[in-house]
Amino acid sequence: MVDKNHIIDEIVRTAKQNNGVALGVQRFEKETGIRKPDWFPAFWKNWSEAIEEAGFAPNKMNSAYEANVLIHHIILLIRELKKLPTTSDFKFKSYHTSGFPSHNTFRRLGAKSTQAAKILAYCNGKSEYDDVIEICSAALNPLKTKDSSSSKVAVIKFGFVYLMKSGRYYKIGKSDDPERRKYELGINQPEDPIIIHKIQTDDPFGVESYWKKRFKSKNIIGRRAEEFFDLSSDDVIAFKRWRRLF
Repeated sequence: MVDKNHIIDEIVRTAKQNNGVALGVQRFEKETGIRKPDWFPAFWKNWSEAIEEAGFAPNKMNSAYEANVLIHHIILLIRELKKLPTTSDFKFKSYHTSGFPSHNTFRRLGAKSTQAAKILAYCNGKSEYDDVIEICSAALNPLKTKDSSSSKVAVIKFGFVYLMKSGRYYKIGKSDDPERRKYELGINQPEDPIIIHKIQTDDPFGVESYWKKRFKSKNIIGRRAEEFFDLSSDDVIAFKRWRRLF
């Protein structure tokens, strides 16, 4: 059995080599050969307790990453791999790169398609991320380049995902002509709808689905709940950050 004082000494030693910051549990195991069964549950309930007893602050890198910090790490990895990372890619990068978050940390951004959508929202309107936008768009909207029967190149149909306000509520929908759709909706609404913003995209279905899932908790019951939402000003600002997506 590994001695408790030896584990603490190793935490201190490796932290000094890491600019005074205690290592995360995975990197600590790699550097020292000390595994979780060597300290749990004999000495500590979790790795944060071990770090604290050794005299260091808990490593926040595994628990409190801001979403934009995680997105920045993913962007760097996208540029390295030339594709959207998988869980295996995250594990490999975390294991071999000091300072890179644990693969589990990225789960807070959702599944792979949700991550791609969030990265696109972060990069939208920033020309320095054109390469990342292209890769994420391809991952979010995989297109067949050839027709299965005739081998002809597929035709991409562009459209819009719009945010429209009717009274105090907002409607999210898709159309190839938002102005016409506004007119059609106005016929059945007590107040004329107003187009707040529209996103041009080659995947109206995917983009519309993303925003409806994002605002799912704000659906309005009894009023075509799948499309009408009670949004805050911050929600509207978030939607308006997106301009084009293809």
